[in-house]
Amino acid sequence: MRIRYLSAVLMLPALLPGRVKTGLDVLVEEDFAPLAGKRVGLIANQNAVTWDHRNIVEVMAASKRVKLAAIFAPEHGFSATSPAGANIESGKESATGVPIHSIYNRGSNRPSPEMLAGIDVLVYDLQEAGARFWTFTTTLGYMMEAAAQRRIPIYVLDRPNPINGIAVEGPMLEEKYISMIGYGLRPVRHGMTVGELAEFFNGENHIGADLHVVKMRGWDRGMWMDQTGLEWIPPSPNLRNLAAAALYPGTCLVETTFISVGRGTDTPFEMFGAPWFHHLELADYLNSRKVPGVRFLARRFSPTEAPYQGQEVMGIDIQLLNRDELNSPRMGLEIIAALLKLHPGKFNFDRKVMLLMGNDRAAELLRQGKTGAEVDEVLRPQLEAFRKLRAKYLLY
Repeated sequence: MRIRYLSAVLMLPALLPGRVKTGLDVLVEEDFAPLAGKRVGLIANQNAVTWDHRNIVEVMAASKRVKLAAIFAPEHGFSATSPAGANIESGKESATGVPIHSIYNRGSNRPSPEMLAGIDVLVYDLQEAGARFWTFTTTLGYMMEAAAQRRIPIYVLDRPNPINGIAVEGPMLEEKYISMIGYGLRPVRHGMTVGELAEFFNGENHIGADLHVVKMRGWDRGMWMDQTGLEWIPPSPNLRNLAAAALYPGTCLVETTFISVGRGTDTPFEMFGAPWFHHLELADYLNSRKVPGVRFLARRFSPTEAPYQGQEVMGIDIQLLNRDELNSPRMGLEIIAALLKLHPGKFNFDRKVMLLMGNDRAAELLRQGKTGAEVDEVLRPQLEAFRKLRAKYLLY
């Protein structure tokens, strides 16, 4: 069914007091003034919406000031529903007929010169998750590089970091582990918005893009998503709620081909397990570590996705008690330390684990039998250095 887009772009109801205005809200309020007369290449998905839930394609199509020329689809596709890691095909947006170019597929995760032909300006509007291994931010870096090479201005519409903009936690990425799940030398939890990351990438990676960040209004660094007045929209099929997003920088550290993190269940990233877990002993041990903000509960589950699709898994359910006390990457390190202690020979630092952790020193300390807290303490000077570096890129 084709959707008719109304032309009343400026008839946007006043936001309620205290509600954060995203970069998109600000741009719509200005009727796309910075983009007037331009052919726009849009990096976005269906979740790039105004505060009253109108997709960016809808509002661009309703404006007579811009011409939407192409859409670039990241992981999970423009629909934002494809499974993690699934190959994304190109196509057309159903209501407008605008071509959708996949920039997440087995061939290349970057735009080709042909995709960028005829584009006057790029606009990026994707929700950040607050964790280094979020592929949308790698897509941002790649699109900035392409924009710089072709001298195309790029506008980044800022959105909140859903798990706040203060916490800086976890192992730092080392250059040898740069990949699609690790762009920019930063810790697991970086405490930056997507606009700030764009500034950081442009400066530290020496990209040289003609970068413009459309800042939010009313956002404070200490805000979690439920304090912004905005709606929670899952940024991917498996980050279904804010609790999962808070735990994700920790549980994702143990996601491998031999450990399930709950994909294919109702609560992905809120649990983890494998058929070979001694889950009762593991829960007891993790609770003895007294990780602030969480408790661990043994449970069984049967995921509908790999690994262990259709099998009974001996698992651990993570109970989030206090998100402000939780250092989620430290939690992930404690889980890895526990697996090495209680399941010797079962957990190994394969390529996927190392791309996620991104830090040889952290891995070596865990191999030596150090606890997550001990590893976290050793890594503290690296985090302090990063905090000083990131300070010049903070916008709020």
